[in-house]
Amino acid sequence: MKLKTTWQRLAVGAATGGCAVLFSLALVPGAIAQSVAPAQPVVASDAATLTLKDAAQLAVLKNPEVLSRWHAIRAAEHERDVARGGYLPKVDLNAAAGPERRDNFGQYSRHFGEVSLTQLLYDGFTRQEVSRLDHNLQARLFEFFDISETTALEAARAYYDVLRYRELVKLAEDNFVEHRAVFAQTDRRVQAKVARAVDLEQISGRLALAEANLLIETANLHDTTARFQRIVGRMPSQVMPTPPQLSQQLPADPAAAVDGARTRHPALLASIENMRAANAALASRAGAYQPRFDLRLRRDSGVNQSGPVGSVATTTAEVVMTWNLFNGGSDRARERQFAEHVNIAKDIRDKTCRDLRQTLLIAFNDVSKLREQITYHETHEASVAKALGAYRQQFDIGQRSLLDLLDTENELFQARRSVVNARQDQNLAYARAQQGVGTLLRALDLSSIATGHDEDLANFRMEGDAAQECPSEPVTVYTVDKQALTARALSQTRPTMSAMAAVAGGPVVQLVPPQLAHAGTAKEVRDAVEVWRAAWTRKDVDAYLNAYAPDFKPAGDVSLNAWKGKRKAIIGKADGVAIELSDVSVIADGPDRATATFTQVYRSASYQDRTRKTMVWTSAKGSWPIVSETAEPAAAK
Repeated sequence: MKLKTTWQRLAVGAATGGCAVLFSLALVPGAIAQSVAPAQPVVASDAATLTLKDAAQLAVLKNPEVLSRWHAIRAAEHERDVARGGYLPKVDLNAAAGPERRDNFGQYSRHFGEVSLTQLLYDGFTRQEVSRLDHNLQARLFEFFDISETTALEAARAYYDVLRYRELVKLAEDNFVEHRAVFAQTDRRVQAKVARAVDLEQISGRLALAEANLLIETANLHDTTARFQRIVGRMPSQVMPTPPQLSQQLPADPAAAVDGARTRHPALLASIENMRAANAALASRAGAYQPRFDLRLRRDSGVNQSGPVGSVATTTAEVVMTWNLFNGGSDRARERQFAEHVNIAKDIRDKTCRDLRQTLLIAFNDVSKLREQITYHETHEASVAKALGAYRQQFDIGQRSLLDLLDTENELFQARRSVVNARQDQNLAYARAQQGVGTLLRALDLSSIATGHDEDLANFRMEGDAAQECPSEPVTVYTVDKQALTARALSQTRPTMSAMAAVAGGPVVQLVPPQLAHAGTAKEVRDAVEVWRAAWTRKDVDAYLNAYAPDFKPAGDVSLNAWKGKRKAIIGKADGVAIELSDVSVIADGPDRATATFTQVYRSASYQDRTRKTMVWTSAKGSWPIVSETAEPAAAK
């Protein structure tokens, strides 16, 4: 890896106050090669307002953990240069002067000088050692990129948590004010003999709980602020704008995200480079079984070197061979040791890939589920707020008890807390997904002039070293069938047929509920639905059309061939396709026939819609093709 000189760029960046330039130069290897100390960042934003980008930028530039990896790159570079020095000749100068005494000649003066040059010709070791240290340097660089991504994520987490607990403190303050107002109102009613003394005791306990909640939230805000200070290096500003969600340029589905992470995430690339370094170290052990050849040139001159015989000068040119024939079995043992180091490096590579896959799949699932949760939490909050307004009016005229009012106020407080937590959790889930793919720095726009960052990642080649035990398969889990649950709920509340007949004075009519699909059939159909969705998402037209039966009947007066041609054109030209399915229900229509209904949200670069689809599937030779399909617009959530 060639390290470029960019010290002049660093100076220009500092002079102009370009924070993005400084950040990008701190990432490129050139700044690492020439700088003695990392550049001090210049914060672009006003001191009174700290944005998410500013906080992450400060953390990536000044966090000690990032800086330690920065210095590890420099140390690895110098270590590699040590090994490269073995290719160059070694020049030695020896000189001596002093009196010497011999029995035959008595005492005399002796002078000696020698200049020698030794050039390595072959040793079977140096080339592999340089290769090992090249891979070691590349691994340190990727580890630097990885810790930069991780630190940016921790800065984002701290930023979102400060926003979270500031909102929660405000909610706790409002909750305390509401309880304090009710306490004052109840106290006046007790004094006027309109309310009972037990009501005052009840509100006193709730008021104490509100004070405890306020204390807890302020303590949480303190701890979160301290964590922000540790990661970013400064206190959060009084004004912290809410950043947009980091959803841009994320892969359409988790499987595509895992594929992307397997090819470009710096943590995985670092583990692969460590494995290559271990392979080079193992290859270098073969040098122990081979001879070493050196070219030696020597010129010496001396006076009275072998007695008082006068001046003597010698010039020597020779090729010297050194070959160890037996070393007590140490070389074989060392070779086996390094072979195990290679196995360890492979295991670490596979573990790193699995960790990344888990992080990504959980983050993508959180993004999807939290989107739904927020809708439900907001609906809950709005409903409770309306109920509380009515309860207060009824309480004032004596139609509601104090307990009803307090319970509803507490429910509203908890509902608002749930909304705040879900929103910040979703923001953080997007950041976790970006970091899992290895694109968080790009999403935060922290390296607009990253001349070395993208180059090293883009030019990396797996060359058969990809993780072997880490397929990018999605996690298939239990899906809640809400339609079936609703049917169960209605069946529990429905009056008995005999009772209905007795009231109506008519015959008993037996209502037969739809038959839910067998668990095995339901899973097969759900899997077929997922295969159909995944093929559409990745624009695999052949796989998409293969999901339909040969006798599939398109809706409307359209032939099957015309329908296929239209679908090929639509799917082929769409970009950025993302399809989400929810409320999936599977009902058996017979032993080999089932109906699947679900809500489909389709998004592309130029179009989006929300429909409620019904598909009829039949079992044919171990598969479930689609025989009919209908769709109608679904109400937006």
